Amino acid sequence: MIGRMTGAAARGLFVALLVLLPALVLPGVAADSTQISVLVALLAAFLTFVEYNSNFPSIMEFRDAPPFNRLRFASLFVTVLLLSMILRGATEPTLLTGALTSVGTIIGNAVDFPYSPVRLVVLMLPESVSPELVASVRTSAGLAYLISLVAMTAFLILVRVMNWPARKGIFNVWVNLPLFDPTVGGDVVYRLQRDARVNIALGFLLPFIIPALVKAASDLIDPITLQNPQTLIWTISAWAFLPASMIMRGLAMGKVADMIEDKRRRTYADADTPFQTA
Repeated sequence: MIGRMTGAAARGLFVALLVLLPALVLPGVAADSTQISVLVALLAAFLTFVEYNSNFPSIMEFRDAPPFNRLRFASLFVTVLLLSMILRGATEPTLLTGALTSVGTIIGNAVDFPYSPVRLVVLMLPESVSPELVASVRTSAGLAYLISLVAMTAFLILVRVMNWPARKGIFNVWVNLPLFDPTVGGDVVYRLQRDARVNIALGFLLPFIIPALVKAASDLIDPITLQNPQTLIWTISAWAFLPASMIMRGLAMGKVADMIEDKRRRTYADADTPFQTA
């Protein structure tokens, strides 16, 4: 019990640190913005602690199948941290922020080709924005998209090469998929495979769809400008992280479906094997 509580508390602190990162790194953050960040950080830490300290699952998927959630958290944490450092360098340049900005600029320019997700993010900005903001958005989007691709590649290697999650022993579907009811809606394998395909398809399309929707809605509502550094950080991080998270979830559910199907196949093969006596 003590070990579980300590682990839950540590996870809560890391989540709170993630929420507070932009307010801690960026200079000149308004007091009201800092207070809101602290409130959100406390709420996120409390919810994380309650989720991981409980014996029974609630909403957190793959809670006992590391490193799925750890990899997702690490990718988001690195994205927010690097973007915060780059935007800090715009007003308080250092050797580190200059190096990160240079690397991000190279990556952003490399992936900013026609019809790429980064090009669509740049095009969703209003025409009245400054060239400096366009360059900052391009750099941030390119770096965030690269981090998401690295996270997806790492998880794909875990699934296909390192046999996640079977390498950790028995996989409990109820604990790791608390929102999935295996008794409703037909065959479990078919439903898992269907959900996996839907998640992968949406994860692939969202980086293209979100900028197009924002651009189309700009005629009805105030267009997004991303002038505020914290708004820029969280918008670009969410744009890159959510699709990658959906693709990783789809890969995970597809792997679970394959494990269940393989278990059925072996069970049926054992049932069809005639009993032999000496």
